[in-house]
Amino acid sequence: MLLSGCAGLRTPGGVYQRGEAAYYASSFDGRRTASGDRFDSRRLTAAHRRLPFGSRVEVTNENNGRSVIVTINDRGPYTRGRIIDLSRRAAEKIDMIRSGVAPVTLRVLD
Repeated sequence: MLLSGCAGLRTPGGVYQRGEAAYYASSFDGRRTASGDRFDSRRLTAAHRRLPFGSRVEVTNENNGRSVIVTINDRGPYTRGRIIDLSRRAAEKIDMIRSGVAPVTLRVLD
């Protein structure tokens, strides 16, 4: 079952969520994330408001079906309607650099 916005449903397969994704600007490189890591746009990481740090999440771009697995290491996004902020590398993997934002589905893997 998929839910919209920031709602989620905990099921045996993980938390499923649908909404908009964006990606970090390069100006964030080297800054500390909420988990204490230094942000590196070349790593497959992401920010989510509530998922525990270290959670692995499959992010699927609903426009093209491409998926990437990221590790949550930051909090956010804080823009209304967005559910996850991706590193640039993760955004490249699901082909959303040109658009800047994309509709995505999240599936927690662990």
